[in-house]
Amino acid sequence: MKEEEIKKVVREGYAQIARQQSSCCGPASTCGSTSQAISKQIGYSDEELGAVPEGANLGLGCGNPVALASLKEGEVVVDLGSGAGFDCFLAAQRVGPGGKVIGVDMTPEMIDKARANARKGELENVEFRLGEIENLPVADNLADVVISNCVINLSPDKPRVFEEAFRVLKPGGRLLVSDIVLLKELPDFIKNSLEAYIGCLSGAIMREQYTATIKAAGFQRVRITDEATFPIKLMANDPTVGAIIENLEVSPDKVKEVANSVVSLKVYGLKPDSKVQRPF
Repeated sequence: MKEEEIKKVVREGYAQIARQQSSCCGPASTCGSTSQAISKQIGYSDEELGAVPEGANLGLGCGNPVALASLKEGEVVVDLGSGAGFDCFLAAQRVGPGGKVIGVDMTPEMIDKARANARKGELENVEFRLGEIENLPVADNLADVVISNCVINLSPDKPRVFEEAFRVLKPGGRLLVSDIVLLKELPDFIKNSLEAYIGCLSGAIMREQYTATIKAAGFQRVRITDEATFPIKLMANDPTVGAIIENLEVSPDKVKEVANSVVSLKVYGLKPDSKVQRPF
């Protein structure tokens, strides 16, 4: 699949999710509760879920990068693939009025939704910018922390994403991402499926390759801080998984087999502080 084709399909898929207010494909009356349930399972507290504007949580994540970030008052945070703004709003509360959070997303509908949510929540230290995570509309050495939640797996050029994260971080800045990776290779019918790409499957790479890519971008002290099997029932809530089953005529047993190859990771990396002299 060509990169531009992948980006087009992903953009259209997430625009549709933004328009329907949730990742949930069930009845409208149950979608909000489903997003809440998914988020609680992947590490968000009731307090966090209640602290963001209504409509910010679409249940699209695979972890809670803000919980890992140890954010401090006054810090600048950049969120790669910010969606409707859920993690940005949590980060904004941590960094306070003296800090700043910049969310970047390539889907205009998501940016519009996030900006509306920010106005609703009267959050003035959050800004949303339209752009691709492979070419961030952010200045060099600006951020103290870069976060991302189940988005980098969607990029067809992951090395470029981590290089961009490295570029926008200050020396000594931290990378904290939650993402989907593989324990074993996916079958070709999933790898070649555009629907599976939107559903975070086709774009996922092997676990060791993921951490090696982060290191290759220049990050040090790269480590997996948490790892969990991504529950099949969470994947079943994604309308794109339903599309895979329907369009590719995949049996539920085969979907379960694929799901056992998929894990969610929380990964930490550090941009070295150029002021620190290394011993020869």
